[in-house]
Amino acid sequence: MAQVVFGIGSSHSPQLSMAAENWHLRGESDKRNNGLIGIDGIVSTYDDLLERRDDLAAVAKEITPEVFKKRHEQNQRSIQKLSEALYRANPDILVMVGDDQQEYLRDDNMPSMAVYWGDDVLVKGRSEVAGGQGGINQGPMIGYFPDDKTVPTSSALGRHLVEFLIESEFDMGRSSFLDPNRAGGGIGHAFGYVYHRLMTREQIPTVPIMLNTYYPPNQPTPKRCYDLGRAIRSAIEAWPTKARVAILASGGLSHFVVDEPLDYMAMDGIKNKDIVKLSQLPRERMNSGNSEIRNWIVLTGATEHLDLDYLDYVPCYRSPAGTGCAMAFAEWS
Repeated sequence: MAQVVFGIGSSHSPQLSMAAENWHLRGESDKRNNGLIGIDGIVSTYDDLLERRDDLAAVAKEITPEVFKKRHEQNQRSIQKLSEALYRANPDILVMVGDDQQEYLRDDNMPSMAVYWGDDVLVKGRSEVAGGQGGINQGPMIGYFPDDKTVPTSSALGRHLVEFLIESEFDMGRSSFLDPNRAGGGIGHAFGYVYHRLMTREQIPTVPIMLNTYYPPNQPTPKRCYDLGRAIRSAIEAWPTKARVAILASGGLSHFVVDEPLDYMAMDGIKNKDIVKLSQLPRERMNSGNSEIRNWIVLTGATEHLDLDYLDYVPCYRSPAGTGCAMAFAEWS
């Protein structure tokens, strides 16, 4: 029978893969984002967000070249650590939980949760950081391969997950191929990051699970995410194939406004495997990039039997209004 032997969580922000001296460009593009969610949960323009902040002096200390460099180096160390740990765990299959941001799944059909169970998957090459709200490229992508790659999946485990989760009363969507007319046919960036930055040696067969964290009105609740994680583990353990399986959460923590109080609430629930605390995360702040905390909640439910060995939290501010991305990296064994 298969077993879940390892868990891994990682942010996937483009800020992780751009030079520290270019972070301010990301901050400049934030000024054109009219959908920023403040730590009060209010959707705001950049100027409104800046006007409401009462900690401008503290934020100013976070957006110096020296701090950018320090945070960047900390991020790269954690990415390297997770990559090495993944290969040490030596899984036969990696189940990846991430969110598709209208790269493949769009408003014509956007399931709350879906399993990809095709025979392989296309990962798009990338060479430059896209310009976000500003539309101007923001430097080369660190660690990304420039050419497209077709990589292996485990369609057998993917199909088993769909069947088991349906029997467990999860209404799963499914996909066995990616339409080449959507995003060039490639898997979304939440998953692409894993192939580019964490699977730096041989490619481990994967099963991507796409969670609609981002787009109302059918985002799964935090409790549903935790229960889904538990069910994924049960499904893997019921699969009549001898296999070592790792599970990964991609994304988070808070962005595009760094919300440290929300992050610490989430990390406390994750560390203590506390479904009640995670279920009580303020829903009005669980939108936009913050919503990817849901992927981590799925991972927490799937790794209840494992120990948290490593957790690194790196709040990466990039503008006076406190925009940026709070990075997190973790492993369970």
